[in-house]
Amino acid sequence: MASDISGKKVAILATDGFEQSELQQPLEKLRAAGADVRLVSLKTGGIRGWKDKNWGDEFQADVAVTDARLEDFDALVLPGGVMNPDRLRGEESVQRFVRGFFDAGKTVAAICHGPWILIDAGVVKGRHLTSYASIRKDLENAGATWTDEEVVCDKGLVTSRKPADLPAFIAKTIEEIAEGSHGSRRTAKGSM
Repeated sequence: MASDISGKKVAILATDGFEQSELQQPLEKLRAAGADVRLVSLKTGGIRGWKDKNWGDEFQADVAVTDARLEDFDALVLPGGVMNPDRLRGEESVQRFVRGFFDAGKTVAAICHGPWILIDAGVVKGRHLTSYASIRKDLENAGATWTDEEVVCDKGLVTSRKPADLPAFIAKTIEEIAEGSHGSRRTAKGSM
């Protein structure tokens, strides 16, 4: 398994209420593997995590999603939490940004409730993935095949269920980033 992703650029897309471990651990491990990681949010400045049933630490967003350029990144990571993806999923700028990664065949990794964003971006139909169990029906209703596994990979789309899966999630994400482009992964028109 490849573990050196020096020179690769990774966007982590989040807003207030992200599950702190699901942002912080990938951020640290991706940087340790050589990636240039940027935090993308609805606006620049501080966003606060959710940790142990309370507000956690603040992280600084480097770029607003409306200013983020797809060509500046090789991969996208979507942390979970409940508030974070629920807030992001309805933003057209977020949906466009996420769809762009799929259209370009770039690695996308989503954990916990993060796949909610993929539903609204219209990219789950015909995909095999996993997530936090409570959004299983949402994903199936959007046309995905859901499996209760630690990590699932479908043509560069990496998904995991919960913080306990982070070691496998991060390792598979790094491996997929190292592999490079996964070809176009467009979904059928109107797939939502």
